[in-house]
Amino acid sequence: MKSKTVFYCTECGNEFPKWSGRCTACGAWNSIVEQPAAKEEKRGAAKASASRDKRPMTLDEVDIDEQLRISTGLGELDRVLGGGAVAGSLVLVGGAPGIGKSTLLLQICQHISMGRRVLYVTGEESERQLKLRAQRLGVNSGSLLILSETNMDDILDACDSVSPDVLIADSIQTLYSPSVTSAPGSVGQVKECTLALMRLAKSSGITVFVIGHVNKEGAIAGPKVLEHMVDCVLYFEGDESASYRILRAAKNRFGSTNEIGVFEMAQHGLVEVPNPSETLLSGRPKNTPGTCVACVMEGSRPVLAEIQALLTATSFNVPRRTSNGLDYNRAMLLLAVLEKRGGLRIGGADSYINVIGGLYINEPAADLAAVLAMASSFRDVPIPDDLVAIGEVGLTGELRGVNGLEQRLGEIARHGFHKVMVPKRRGAKLPTVDGLRLFEVGSVREAISLLLED
Repeated sequence: MKSKTVFYCTECGNEFPKWSGRCTACGAWNSIVEQPAAKEEKRGAAKASASRDKRPMTLDEVDIDEQLRISTGLGELDRVLGGGAVAGSLVLVGGAPGIGKSTLLLQICQHISMGRRVLYVTGEESERQLKLRAQRLGVNSGSLLILSETNMDDILDACDSVSPDVLIADSIQTLYSPSVTSAPGSVGQVKECTLALMRLAKSSGITVFVIGHVNKEGAIAGPKVLEHMVDCVLYFEGDESASYRILRAAKNRFGSTNEIGVFEMAQHGLVEVPNPSETLLSGRPKNTPGTCVACVMEGSRPVLAEIQALLTATSFNVPRRTSNGLDYNRAMLLLAVLEKRGGLRIGGADSYINVIGGLYINEPAADLAAVLAMASSFRDVPIPDDLVAIGEVGLTGELRGVNGLEQRLGEIARHGFHKVMVPKRRGAKLPTVDGLRLFEVGSVREAISLLLED
């Protein structure tokens, strides 16, 4: 007898009675996959195991424990999580292979295992290999429990026997459920194993960390619905050849999604970088055209970043355009504004834009710094080394104000800068900071004339 199968979309998770080339719910092409349907007795057993005296309750009846959050021992990770990991939450840590996901989670075991029971489940390494890596990282906690297993049922049995407070699964692509016939790492297996971990976290209050690899498109390998099932999605960003790593929250039900954590990959693991501005500006060239400093807000933290630009005459019919660390479409928009409103004939020049340190800027407050860096490179005139530019650029070349200006100015003054170019405010007084000289400009042309001509 042929087993019953179901079809569902890997992008939105909706189920369909038959296969189709295009999902009618989200519009994605070639996203419908087939997998065996869950057994009826399994669903019945799950229902039978549920507590029968479960009843609805009012919001006031819900008791919140004072020790709701668990500190990981790393301030940068706690910042991104919103103050620590929430008990009973499911946290997904994603990133490219070799970026430092396993290193980060093994390091936090040193602190969490002091007073709490931690179970580290690895499907990619043996117990011996895991101990060798722990010795290299300086993790010597005798109370840390480790298990080399890929069978999801055996992992759940181990959790029932040891009752851990924190469970770490490394990685979700190596785990499999015997009830699903597909291979480990497939869409069905990843979805089923994540559902099992989610039920474990919600029913027993165990904090679960799951490691997931990133595919070529930059998304978590497996169904897109995986990101909707978890409480928090953390992404490790950065070039593997560089030493700095940036941890960013793409989703967080218990905190902000705008915070970032900065780490440096050292010989003995990841080291926190409490002052990312100083790190990102280290080695900045002096009196060199094509560089300008911007101040962007990453959550509640102002960060100074260096934006570099190189504009040179092209030898091709169509000029090359490259942007690294700044949205490509945003960079092309700024190039068009610079030529049309700034009066610079840059249409026949190759343009290369780069944000130093592996930081990705998506805030419009960096527009003015990017425009000034491009104009400085085109004119071959350096921008003063002690100047920071803040402002959003509109399509008509006007400069718009940004939020958190007073906090940005305080961060700029702490790092030894003396001049700040800001958008002109109409009817509002600019905050004053000792040691800072503010230059108010209303348009891109005015900013270029003030810095590169006068």
